[in-house]
Amino acid sequence: MAFFKLKGVIPPMITPFKENGDVDYDKHIVNVKKWNNYDLGGYLVLGSNSETVYLNEEEKLELIRLTVENKKDGIPVLVGTALESTKETIKLTNKAAQLGADAALLVTPFYYGSNMNDEALIGYYTEVADEIEIPALIYNVTKFTHVNISPKAVSALAGHPNIIGMKDSSGSIPQLIDLKRAVGDNDFNLMVGTASAWYPALTLGIEASVMALVNCCPEECVNIQKEYDAGNYKKSQEIYERVFPVNSAVTGKYGIAGLKYACDLLGFNGGYVRKPMLQIKENDKKELEKILGEAGLL
Repeated sequence: MAFFKLKGVIPPMITPFKENGDVDYDKHIVNVKKWNNYDLGGYLVLGSNSETVYLNEEEKLELIRLTVENKKDGIPVLVGTALESTKETIKLTNKAAQLGADAALLVTPFYYGSNMNDEALIGYYTEVADEIEIPALIYNVTKFTHVNISPKAVSALAGHPNIIGMKDSSGSIPQLIDLKRAVGDNDFNLMVGTASAWYPALTLGIEASVMALVNCCPEECVNIQKEYDAGNYKKSQEIYERVFPVNSAVTGKYGIAGLKYACDLLGFNGGYVRKPMLQIKENDKKELEKILGEAGLL
């Protein structure tokens, strides 16, 4: 597969649900069309913030199809199609490819975490990359998987012609530096996976990010990079520091339910979370509103 460069901020798109638990596809389309108004670097369907583990295959494929059909021309669509087995990951990824997805962001297998050593992970990503019809990217999200792929394994995989990058959501700047050293001068999209590390990552030469905060604050996330690229480092850092508490709230304290409520408040369609996840509580709504207000977003 041909390498292609990813640059800019990418939302790991929330999945709006109705109160009865059904996917609200109409609201998803509205969100995509609203995000089209911002200078985004791509879209991620079926990321961690999409509640992907609660979606069945039919729902996943429909969300991919609708995103591809409604996104702005020229914007790549990444898909989170990893499943626990190598065989099923290949099957789902190729179905996504047939719907027009551009690349697959594949989370590390994690259920049998103690067995997911370098050898197992290198084998998994190599075999998947060999068999899928679109390029693959590694997805490292330790807070959910409790598996942290090593720089040594990433170095081994970076040379594969169909593995074009990685999203690291650990939030660790030392690890990001180690990963950058590990991939060397290869054509490789090393991306940061949390807004808490966005400005520091830019100073290290990272050019793309997939961040929950982009769902509700796309303009601010885009502008951190635009100002940095223009040499306005102080302005970039000011925006980053202003929205930092919002990111901490919607990725940590209040989770996806909080992220969805922030989206509702800021002009996007958050909707309900899918059970067994709990909806955001009323007192937490008030606290989140205060955080958004202090960040100048409300």
